[in-house]
Amino acid sequence: MSTVSNTTSAADVLASINTRSKSVAAPEEDMQARFLTLLTTQLKNQDPMNPMENAEVTSQLAQMSTVDGIERLNKMFESFVDNQAESDSMQAAALVGRGVLVEGKKLSLTESGAIGGFELDAPADKVVLSVKDASGLEVKQIQLDNVEAGSQNFIWDGTANDGAQAAQGVYTIEMSATMEGEKVTGRTLEFGPVTSVIRGAAGTDFQVGELGIFKYNDIKQIL
Repeated sequence: MSTVSNTTSAADVLASINTRSKSVAAPEEDMQARFLTLLTTQLKNQDPMNPMENAEVTSQLAQMSTVDGIERLNKMFESFVDNQAESDSMQAAALVGRGVLVEGKKLSLTESGAIGGFELDAPADKVVLSVKDASGLEVKQIQLDNVEAGSQNFIWDGTANDGAQAAQGVYTIEMSATMEGEKVTGRTLEFGPVTSVIRGAAGTDFQVGELGIFKYNDIKQIL
């Protein structure tokens, strides 16, 4: 069996890395050094009979200052973006455990009732919500008058159209809205709890119970 006599210790590797890291200048420092070297060379080799104008030297210095300023501004902006992302994540985490309304048609009835919602693109003088069971039969009709545009929520106590108490479970809701007889565009909203926050490269997402994953803009109302 052959052995290798020249071994490299961890100390040797660290020493080598430290030596290389000290010899490598930061990009902006290297750029400044190059500029100053070039400017100094220009001044040394200029024609004594036709020296560089003060305005030309000042212009070059101003250009260097502008480049340096842009570099600093970029670093400040990157730091701002990172800090903003951290702040957004902290605010997003505060939603865990809160109930929200997102677009959907389901309405879950419990012994305490059911929470649902809807969103209107314009004001409506009449909104009709139809609660239907799994077979598509209407169990409850809820009518609301003079509703503003935007997202709205409502509570159904579980009472059916005939006055009886509806069975607990999952129902669906359908909506129609009008203003002076003309149809108003809208959509139904579904209630769910925010159970977790997911931070990724594309931004922050929210896991809303069993409803799925939603973006912040998908959340129409926080309850």
